[in-house]
Amino acid sequence: MTDVAASALPPPKPAGRRSPAASTLIHLALILASLLMLYPILWMVSGSVRPSDEIFGTSSLIPSSADFGAYVRGWTSLQVSFGRFFWNSLVIAVLATIGNVVGCSLAAFAFARLDFRGRNFWFALMLGTLMLPYHVVLIPQYILFLHVGWVNTFLPLIVPKYLATDAFFIFLMVQFFRGIPRELDEAAVMDGCSPWRIYWRIMLPLSVPVLATAAIFSFIWTWDDFFGPLIYLNDINTYTVQLGLRSFVDSTGASDWSSLFAMSNLSLLPVFLFFLFFQRLLIEGIATTGMKR
Repeated sequence: MTDVAASALPPPKPAGRRSPAASTLIHLALILASLLMLYPILWMVSGSVRPSDEIFGTSSLIPSSADFGAYVRGWTSLQVSFGRFFWNSLVIAVLATIGNVVGCSLAAFAFARLDFRGRNFWFALMLGTLMLPYHVVLIPQYILFLHVGWVNTFLPLIVPKYLATDAFFIFLMVQFFRGIPRELDEAAVMDGCSPWRIYWRIMLPLSVPVLATAAIFSFIWTWDDFFGPLIYLNDINTYTVQLGLRSFVDSTGASDWSSLFAMSNLSLLPVFLFFLFFQRLLIEGIATTGMKR
């Protein structure tokens, strides 16, 4: 009798399972939030193919007529081809990314694996630089680079990256390195490995996720940087993409907004593709940083 009554009852719902109506509402809310966040980008894409007199006259995303001439004008209308700006930004971003990964990983390996006098003090001092605004050291750095003849070159934007100047990436890598078992280092020392070989043969191959995370953020931040190139680059032939975009805005005359939006759309492609190809490593690096493995 008991078995018959139990069989007549509906099966229990799995714990934590949402009802279809609740799941639908959540997905609709997420879709609406995504559209709201994407609206500025979609408006910029729409503005790049609108006539100039329609750009600021409506909030609609559908232009009355599509004109792709802004992409041609934006690429060729300045004194230098916009492709030159792309090349300059690519050179700076790639070399700065390599410098950040190499320099910060070496510093992080020293803090995480080597025993030297004052290690905790220097690590705390390094973390203290995270609270130091960039503008505080801007003038001393500019005077230094001016005296060595680096102003109006790419060197001030690249060389400091090889000296492990970004404390955020050092801290990120230190947390990851500390999660790698020290027994690997001890076994390597017994086999006669030097600290350099431990870093190169053991730490780097096991740290691909955090290295990719540092590389992605470094590339994006360098590519989008406007203030650094504005300070150190004066010749239009050395301009980056961000300075090239500023050239379309004229405070004393007419601004070519269609060309500005068109080149802005193109400037997003390298960052989007870089993130698209390495997003798996980015998520893995963030998820495992600071966790014991």
